[in-house]
Amino acid sequence: MKVEEWVELTNYCKYLPEKELRELCARVSDILVEESNVQPVSTPVTVCGDIHGQYYDLMELLKVSNDPPDTGFIFMGDFVDRGYYSIETLTKLLVLKVKYPDRITLLRGNHESRSISQVYGFYDECQLKYGNSNMWKLCCNVFDLLPVAALIDEEVLCVHGGLSPVVKTLDDMRVIVRDREIPQEGSLSDVVWSDPTDTVRGWATSPRGAGWLFGESVVNNFNYLNDLHLICRSHQLVMDGFCFMFDRKLATVWSAPNYYYRCGNIASVFNFDTAHHFTPIIFEAVPNEMREIPGKQILPYFV
Repeated sequence: MKVEEWVELTNYCKYLPEKELRELCARVSDILVEESNVQPVSTPVTVCGDIHGQYYDLMELLKVSNDPPDTGFIFMGDFVDRGYYSIETLTKLLVLKVKYPDRITLLRGNHESRSISQVYGFYDECQLKYGNSNMWKLCCNVFDLLPVAALIDEEVLCVHGGLSPVVKTLDDMRVIVRDREIPQEGSLSDVVWSDPTDTVRGWATSPRGAGWLFGESVVNNFNYLNDLHLICRSHQLVMDGFCFMFDRKLATVWSAPNYYYRCGNIASVFNFDTAHHFTPIIFEAVPNEMREIPGKQILPYFV
């Protein structure tokens, strides 16, 4: 298959045959190994939060945004798990990465790992649709190569979770060893698991069991040391689609509307014209009559 055929196929909530997915993952891997831990990105760019296998809502996201290559896209991780269509969602994003390698930036989230995706749906979906776990293993190898952050015009940092007490500067982030499974602790774990909080100004233990809670002083110091004016991250459901903290020095962007088909939230993306000017774009979940709903849900629980 050619890339244009992949693009056409993935426009209709379809996944690739095993042979084609192997080729796609190989081509994406060749691109990712050349990218930095902190991938530089130029405006204009659209910043997107968690997708979580909600394929039809991903297509709505692309519909309400400018199409590549007119604008770039940064997807801040958590492409898979919990939604009905993790494979189709991931495949769509990988195809876009191959078609527009310089305009699509895919970051690693905490669900882009073996330990999490084996529990929350992606592994089971691969078993169901491919009849084995080989494609899950293949995709996890791609996950290991994903950058951990993106830097818009050298002034806006995008990362899935947040900051780490052992990462003081962007250079510290650039030397994280990323080509591996996400460990339980350490800098790689922290940047995909940590959350901001207004309950403390410094650091506190995270109730997630991984990463940290970090407060306003941490963000102010990090932004000052690294000449940043904003940190964009995802990782936490926001009912209004996005929220600001710490005098607008940090923003959480959430891009999975009606998360897990039950939360009733709206979603958003941030369209950056320049590093200092962006517009939140709000969108809602695609109505049920406009999406195909599997007869049996893979995961019958919500965590």
